[in-house]
Amino acid sequence: MPAETKRGRPSGTRKTGGRKKGTPNKVTAEIKQIAQSYGEEAIASLVEIMRGGEYPPAARVSASKEILDRAYGKAPQALELSGQGGGPIQTVTKNMTPQEAADAYASTLESDKG
Repeated sequence: MPAETKRGRPSGTRKTGGRKKGTPNKVTAEIKQIAQSYGEEAIASLVEIMRGGEYPPAARVSASKEILDRAYGKAPQALELSGQGGGPIQTVTKNMTPQEAADAYASTLESDKG
């Protein structure tokens, strides 16, 4: 029986060719160019909604937010994790049987409901 031959590049050799990292594909670049051609009109439309008293308040706030996001960038989303009483998060490691682990998990779900 003949040995199977492996196709492709030999193991350990670097991949060559293809797009450089960070280069958008052609379709993405074309869509971006088309969308950018409507940029000024879209901003004008958002300003009209933001200023228009006939639009619901939610639409006006949404339009304002979109304008601000494009002008100044989105506000950073802060996330703070802490343990009980604002202290550090406690990690407890125990050797458990699968049943003990299931019971412990179930008890955490029950305590979260209360």
